[in-house]
Amino acid sequence: MAMAIHVDVVSAEESIFSGLAEFVVLPGEAGELGILPGHMPLMTRIKPGVVRLKLQNQDREELIFVAGGILEVQPNLVTVLADTAIRGRDLDEAKALDAKRRAEEAMSDKSAQLDYAKAQAELVEAIAQLAAIERLRKRQQH
Repeated sequence: MAMAIHVDVVSAEESIFSGLAEFVVLPGEAGELGILPGHMPLMTRIKPGVVRLKLQNQDREELIFVAGGILEVQPNLVTVLADTAIRGRDLDEAKALDAKRRAEEAMSDKSAQLDYAKAQAELVEAIAQLAAIERLRKRQQH
């Protein structure tokens, strides 16, 4: 049996995942991070994207979309405290496309009172959700 690390992925609303994984890959602030059992302690911000979990005795990875947050790594524990977290199978493409369209419209409307940074963050989140949906689609085709 391969070595494993305990992983908790939680959002403000709920616990999304708690269990053992052989490895975790997620979008760190400075690039993609890979975490294996015994990894040195680490704390960093994460950006919108997909958390990939290789679960024990399973061929397919578990995918979870996160909209940013904090990652804490201890030698035998990975904790992802996400602003928003959605299981890959629960992502809604129509909703993500609508959010992307609204953010793009808000950013292009020069006459509106606009919090540009907020609209930009919403656009990044929507694009990351759509990328997660595309990754799931490709995975299901194989």
